[in-house]
Amino acid sequence: MRVCGREIGAGRPPLVIAELGVNHDGSAERALALVDAAAGAGADAVKVQWFEAERLMSRASRLAGYQREAGERDPVEMLRRLELGADAMAAVVDRAHARGVAAIVTVFSAALVPGAVSLAWDAYKTASPDIIHRPLLEALCAAGKPLIVSTGAAELQEVLRASLWLEDARREGRLAFLQCVSSYPAADEDAALGGMAALSGALDLPIGYSDHTAGIDTGELAVSLGAVILEKHVTHSRAAAGPDHAASLEPAGFAEYARRARAAAGLGSTARAALAERARRDRRFGTDQKVVLPCERDVRHVSRQSIVAARALRSGESLRAEDLTVKRPGTGLPPFRMRSVIGRTLARDVERDMPLQEADVATQASGAAA
Repeated sequence: MRVCGREIGAGRPPLVIAELGVNHDGSAERALALVDAAAGAGADAVKVQWFEAERLMSRASRLAGYQREAGERDPVEMLRRLELGADAMAAVVDRAHARGVAAIVTVFSAALVPGAVSLAWDAYKTASPDIIHRPLLEALCAAGKPLIVSTGAAELQEVLRASLWLEDARREGRLAFLQCVSSYPAADEDAALGGMAALSGALDLPIGYSDHTAGIDTGELAVSLGAVILEKHVTHSRAAAGPDHAASLEPAGFAEYARRARAAAGLGSTARAALAERARRDRRFGTDQKVVLPCERDVRHVSRQSIVAARALRSGESLRAEDLTVKRPGTGLPPFRMRSVIGRTLARDVERDMPLQEADVATQASGAAA
């Protein structure tokens, strides 16, 4: 796999991604300052999140526990405050390239993919909750760039299913998966570094680690266990108000994190084996299984997306593609069911902007897509 002309894989230094996330607090100027800070701290790439609150959040959306604990009160208002538009995204790409680092974007809605494709991103990434969002995954796969897929709060069979949807990217050598724990910040005992072993054993693909722990040495442990990509949030201040600052590193800490990770990759075989053995004894290893941890269950429901009514729907109607969209939360029919839902008949009314439930959809229409 190559990102921005750089080979990613075993025997090479890890690709270290500075996740800006929403730590820009909705300010384009702060986003650019974070790009500068990340580049100065030794990041190989910066990553931003592209979403629109109304496009992502249905009327059924609610906050995750960690967001409430950070002082948030309304999920739609939170995301409105944290949005960056297309002009800001273009500026981030330009600044990243001017600073000599790759620019990566996580896109949260399939409708935003055409706008993303119009910019010079070096790679795309999908957020952990979207491991079930087949329309989004396939749209990003079709864009032809490297694609990095996070797997927090996902079961192994969900990861394997997503990999089948992305066969073109796999065949063309532009697909990677990241072990991740969807907890912000993740406690050491929940870091689940060992989940990389399950991914590596099931997928013949580059594997990395999306790190939500507070440590500066977790990355080096992950590298010793085979991670070739690392993702870590960076912020201007861990004490700042907002949902992700506490799960991030400030620039000095990020610089040390990146230095340690690269040093681990450069160790000789004996020293690296010793570090890997230390990692397996560390409580951050967990087990070598890919499982949904208790700390992830809330985010799994809140941040996954469902098939949602794009307008008020009435009992007896036959569903059309234009009647449906995909939004949070993940309490309704999952997005990968979209093809099988189109053409089905509604058993009862569904309010606009509310997730469809299994009981809402009555019968399979003749000739409907499977």
